Amino acid sequence: MPNVLLGELDLVAAVVATGSFVRAGERLALTQSGVSRAVSRLEQRVGVRLFDRNARAVTLTDEGRRFYDRVAPLAEALADALNDVAGSAGRVRGRLRVECDGFFASYALGPRLDGFLARHPELALEVLVRDQQGTPLSDGFDIAIRFGDPRPSSLVARRLLKTRIVTCAAPSYLARRGHPKNPRELAADHECILFIDPQTGRPFDWEFHQGRRRIRVGVHGRLVVNDVKTAVEACIAGHGIAQLMELGTGELVRDGKLIELFPRWRDELFPLYVFHPSRHLPPAKVRAFVDFVVESARDAR
Repeated sequence: MPNVLLGELDLVAAVVATGSFVRAGERLALTQSGVSRAVSRLEQRVGVRLFDRNARAVTLTDEGRRFYDRVAPLAEALADALNDVAGSAGRVRGRLRVECDGFFASYALGPRLDGFLARHPELALEVLVRDQQGTPLSDGFDIAIRFGDPRPSSLVARRLLKTRIVTCAAPSYLARRGHPKNPRELAADHECILFIDPQTGRPFDWEFHQGRRRIRVGVHGRLVVNDVKTAVEACIAGHGIAQLMELGTGELVRDGKLIELFPRWRDELFPLYVFHPSRHLPPAKVRAFVDFVVESARDAR
């Protein structure tokens, strides 16, 4: 790949990151007209319009997104390969965009991010919490961290952990409504907190696992959420019964703020995965962050 093309791809990446020819030029010490001419030359070379330009922002076209998603990682991998030859493969630098599950970001990563960035002073990190519908690593992300079994794709999916699903209620709720003795009792006269499945947009079904035995219970409730912290806080407040991940709630049970209702029906496991593009030479910044996430997941169990 000619050096001029590598330079143009760096320019495209700056425009994608900033959404502006002016700010991209400031990042790369170029004028706005210089950025515009370079982008136009690249568009002529590839034969498609890569960007939609308007007064408010500069955004990738559909063709531009497909081009960028396929070619930019190759350019980044080649740059890393050249650095490797030069003896600097371990240099973690640049900008890294991470799409992360909100609960894992706050519970496991947030307290540790300062230490990670202190180890890599040349790295700029974006950790963004997003709705998990759609394909991981869309919209220019380098890494994604999601709960749930992965769908088939070309991405590398590395499992970080499996956490048990436990059914809990607050002491105040149980004092008011009684303690159910069997999961099937939930279908009758209990208020449950429902959680949206980001893959389907509908509340998760409630299942209970005991070894190979599985039962499904049709529960009902007036509160539907898509955020783990909201579900936990509503459950602690005594609104209703919730199915929660043991990760992050074990301490609440030990402190008596929540009561686990069915300790014999807690064998359902929910996995957490980290995704990154499948390539032979992942950038040093991707390798470093994946190692950091693996370490954080191990410490959070």
